[in-house]
Amino acid sequence: MTTTSTSHPSLRARSFTAADARVPGHTHVLLITTGSVASIKAPLIVKELMSYKNTLIQVVATKSSLAFYTKEDIAEASGGKVTVWTDEDEWGPNKFVIGSPILHIELRRWADIVLVAPCSANTMAKIAGGLCDNLVTSLLRALSPSTPTYLFPAMNTLMYTHPLTAKHLSVIREEIDYTVIGPQGAEGTKGKTLACGDIGVGAMTEWKDIVGVVVEKFGLVKDATAVRARVLFRNDYCR
Repeated sequence: MTTTSTSHPSLRARSFTAADARVPGHTHVLLITTGSVASIKAPLIVKELMSYKNTLIQVVATKSSLAFYTKEDIAEASGGKVTVWTDEDEWGPNKFVIGSPILHIELRRWADIVLVAPCSANTMAKIAGGLCDNLVTSLLRALSPSTPTYLFPAMNTLMYTHPLTAKHLSVIREEIDYTVIGPQGAEGTKGKTLACGDIGVGAMTEWKDIVGVVVEKFGLVKDATAVRARVLFRNDYCR
């Protein structure tokens, strides 16, 4: 149940409320994408999640993450059922009216689980520092501590091994209490060739494993009617 209006983004955003968008008996998955090339996997994550019964998805994207996929990619992957929210949806040119829904609050009320996949070095630093300078960081700062939140780091090897990254991860794990999974090559796992050509730690956890986190936590069951459509999309998208 997502908003499909083609009206001005700010008007569309203010029409979204958790009370209207949440559906009893469904799992509400909020996927956040940030400025890493691994954001290109977002349509695959969305498509796979939608192959499970009673699963609803919203996507929140930083401006830089949309350099790697488009809103149209998500529309194609979801059959037009998933909305991609951006800063413009919260802070449009129209004057805010007191009493109107606030997008980052409504999205955090809507979510049963939050996946930050990928989490760039920049967004990781912002989370650890408590910044609220865009829709993503405002939403994360406003999250209830009871909302399961998973970060999947993705960055260059030297960015990941930078001393500040260890400090940021420590705050995120120990003080904010988010679950951090990956990247590939961390904690004794095998590294891989990164988008920049370097070989080492830094690649985002495989997208299928990210979906698996949600499936395992909520016991999701496949929707048999979606399986064939999922396979056809994946084969075409990965060419």
